[in-house]
Amino acid sequence: MLQFGAPDPALDYRFRPTAFGLVLRDGLLACVRVDRGEGSYFDLPGGAIDGDEIEEEALVREFIEETGLTVRPLERITEAAQYFRKSTGEPLNNSGGFWTAELVSQDPAAKVESDHELVWLEPAAALAALRHDAHAWAVATLLRR
Repeated sequence: MLQFGAPDPALDYRFRPTAFGLVLRDGLLACVRVDRGEGSYFDLPGGAIDGDEIEEEALVREFIEETGLTVRPLERITEAAQYFRKSTGEPLNNSGGFWTAELVSQDPAAKVESDHELVWLEPAAALAALRHDAHAWAVATLLRR
């Protein structure tokens, strides 16, 4: 598995299984803008796998929570890990699959993460805007298919 990010040797990075999704609509890629004021950033929708979930289940849940979109996972196209620090300062190593998925429906009322905003970006713009190199890698993988 590809590992992105440069860990600080003084920190203990918690391994966190994850799943992230790539959904295209009219040539645009679903992304989330996470509002952190001056430190706001863009991510692919997705996140941590909870409990006994499998990647596909986590992906569907995370899409609803972050965007209000219901998606159907299609294909796991790549996997990667990313060392980073959450906005709380917690050091993590996100590790897992990146999935293509199709849009099934949209219900803005189903979105529960108020600091996440669904944005549709040109894939090339997403490559430059995404916070994590692992996410950009997944977009590049999608574009080369």
